[in-house]
Parts: sequence; structure tokens; C-alpha cells
Amino acid sequence: MPRPAPRHDRDAGGPAEVLAAKAALRQEVWLAMRAARVARFPGAAGRIPNFTGAEAAAERLRGTPAWQAAATVKANPDSAQLPVRQRALEDGKTVYMAVPRLAGPEPFFALDPAHLSEAPRRAASISGASRSARRVTLAELSPVDLVVMGCVAAGEDGARLGKGGGFADLEFALATAAGLIGPHTMCVTTVHELQVRAAGTIPVTAHDVPVDLIITPERVIDCRPRHRPRPTAGIRWDDLTEEKIAAIPLLSAQRAGQR
Repeated sequence: MPRPAPRHDRDAGGPAEVLAAKAALRQEVWLAMRAARVARFPGAAGRIPNFTGAEAAAERLRGTPAWQAAATVKANPDSAQLPVRQRALEDGKTVYMAVPRLAGPEPFFALDPAHLSEAPRRAASISGASRSARRVTLAELSPVDLVVMGCVAAGEDGARLGKGGGFADLEFALATAAGLIGPHTMCVTTVHELQVRAAGTIPVTAHDVPVDLIITPERVIDCRPRHRPRPTAGIRWDDLTEEKIAAIPLLSAQRAGQR
């Protein structure tokens, strides 16, 4: 029996009409990937979809100057970017990966390629990271050279559509406020060609972080000439529900520190 598609859109913030347009676009992409049979198990719907060609996209990213210059990579934990995390460890890069939904007081995995208890491919998975990585706080992270983000859809102008929970943008805001991500830190994503959209077609809100490069199995798209400025550093508390703040100890601590 197929797994039920998880729901993330209830966690997002922003105008209702923008959220509705985003939800409709997600469904469009998920259905297109399913129809084309390019979504890998457990399916596209409700997720950052794992896609056919994820390894080829990771190899293409591996050949970019941004990758080659990076010593420390912050990456999302989704299956679609597992080949990216694997190659980062194989290339001797330190990998920081968020614990799903930023759960717990130590919401990041720190993977040191010199101290892994298993092969990079296994260590780069969520279950493998739980065995090979240290769980760390935001304060224990070092500045990162490259940010890898998962997408449901990515626009040629850098607009990024996630699965709806806002966690990638939240992680970015927290890391930027902590000085771990600077104005020139590159942000990239790997996607299937069916996930790429023309410039101006992905709706965005004030907290949405654009990507600089989109990598597909076939090409590299440089979005920098066309993307909007990154959001200013800091948490947009008005976009967060009390339920979400309470569920993420890091957020609760951040707000308590401001009072």
C-alpha cells in the first residue's frame, strides 16, 4: 500500500492567495513527475521528490566551481539530495544536515568525512547520519561555503518552491542571523527537468530564499542575473504559528532570548 502523502502546507506563512498558488503548482509538478514515471519511491506527492537522474545531477554539480571551492556544505536531508551529500563526503567536505523538522535541542547532524563509521553513501542518509554524525546545536556549526536546498520546483529566476513547511527558509534565516551564511554564500539545488519552471512563474513570499544555481541531469542554470535579493537576516515571527515555535526548541530558545 502506498504511503500517505505528508502535509506540510499548514506550516507555511504568507498571504492566503500566494499559499494557494504555491499549493496548486506543487500538485502540478507532483502529478507531472508521476505521469512521466521519473519520481522514485516513495513517490513525489507531499515531498521533495526523489527523481530519476539524481546521481547525474549530483555529478554535474560536482563539476562546478562553486562545488570545487567549498570545504563545508549545508544540505537538506531529503532523498533527492542524498547523492549530493554522498559526493560531498567522498570529496572530503564537511556536511551539515538538518535533522528533519529541526527536531530536538541539537537540530543538526555534523558529518566529518575523516570520522565516518560507514561508507559515505550510508552515512549521508538520515538513518546513517544518526549513526555516523554528531548531533550539534546551531552555535556549534562553522560558516558554510555552499548551501544545498531541496525543491519541488525551481524557477529560472532562482525562485524556489519547497514542500510547504518553510523549514529550508527557516534554516537559512537562522544560519544567516548566526553569521554562518554570508551574502556571497552560494545556494544551489538539484532537480529533474520537469521541476524547472520559467522565470516569473513561481509565486514567492518575503521569506523565500532564491537559489543561485539549478542543476539538472542535463544542464546548469545560473539564476544570479535574474533572481530577487535574498531576505534580510532574521526570523519573520509573524509567519510562524505558536504550534510550530513550540515544536522547534531552537525557535523557542531564539524567541526567549529576544524577550
